[in-house]
Amino acid sequence: MMSKPVSISEDVYWIGVNDLETELFEGIWPLPHGVCYNSYIIDDERVAVIDTVKKGFLPLFIDKITDILKKEKTVDYLIVNHMEPDHSGSMKILQRLFPDMRIIGNKKTVDFIKGFYGIDDKKIQVVDDGDTLELGKYTLKFYLTPMVHWPETMMTYEVKNQVLFSGDAFGGFGTLNGGVFDDEVNLDYFENEILRYYSNIVAKYSAMVQKALTKLQDVPIKVIAATHGPIFRKDPSYIVNLYDKWSRQETEKGVVIVYASMYGNTQIMAESIARSLAQEGVDTIRIHNISRSHLSFVLTDIWRFRGLILGSCTYNTKLFPPMDMLIRTLDNDKLKNRVLGIFGSYSWSGGAVKALEEFAERCLNDFVKPVVEAKFSPSDEDMEQLIQLGRNIAKAL
Repeated sequence: MMSKPVSISEDVYWIGVNDLETELFEGIWPLPHGVCYNSYIIDDERVAVIDTVKKGFLPLFIDKITDILKKEKTVDYLIVNHMEPDHSGSMKILQRLFPDMRIIGNKKTVDFIKGFYGIDDKKIQVVDDGDTLELGKYTLKFYLTPMVHWPETMMTYEVKNQVLFSGDAFGGFGTLNGGVFDDEVNLDYFENEILRYYSNIVAKYSAMVQKALTKLQDVPIKVIAATHGPIFRKDPSYIVNLYDKWSRQETEKGVVIVYASMYGNTQIMAESIARSLAQEGVDTIRIHNISRSHLSFVLTDIWRFRGLILGSCTYNTKLFPPMDMLIRTLDNDKLKNRVLGIFGSYSWSGGAVKALEEFAERCLNDFVKPVVEAKFSPSDEDMEQLIQLGRNIAKAL
């Protein structure tokens, strides 16, 4: 039952919870299928809880902990891999329930603990990269992985069973609907939700992901247990390889067309390019109206596919506002290795296409021309140029 602890290996249990109530993760990313907060407990001579859950789910979380604890036992350690409140939110109450519990974190964790929960230094034990903690039969080893995706993030490795508690790394959106492990769930679904999580939240820190993967490359791992999403026990290399691919910005063949259109003219241009791509043999084409498609899902497609074509109408001499937000996000994420095309439209004053060209010139992408800008509605000549843009993008793929 999901209301009970789930055994991962001897004396190691999942004690996480499902959240089907929160609509927006971090106040911005949609959760149509919810999200889970994974916490873990190791039942040894000294008991360790690894990360907690969002505070609104405290009763079920505490019930799962007490299901594991024997009468004479307490929680001796709380291991803090990541201080974001969806994982640390139950810390203060846990400290009150188990007043002798030591909180384990790295030096950067301390300020977060004080700032969020007012817990003083006397309750905190600082660990550094490579330090170990003996629980009895089991040994925990700590790997600092800063900026994946907060400055204090780290991972905890249980040496005997070779379980890596990876924090937010390797995690994704979506609740665990009965299945907890990779061999119990539909991985196609979870892969997309993990990519959506990565592209929305972690992508900016891809260089730091590469550093973390390098640090872990010689660590024997049988199980990866993240703070979101399924636990990988059948094939942990599956998710490691995806993270390696995504953090290198390696892509699949396909084209994403994102357009902004107030009265349909830029939409007509987007559809003409799509038709040209299809005629040139591109069979994976994703089209997003940036006014209707949430940024979360647009970023997921952009991070997956190699081709990207951006089109915008001009709005008050500038980019259409939702397109402007997308561009600023892609700048922030340091998008590269894409085949990039640009188009747009204007009436009494231009500006959108110029802004898109400036984006294209400053990022490390293969900028494909022609750039097509229509005044009022696209002319026959504009349509021919759009067809040519589609052909050139197809060739560049």
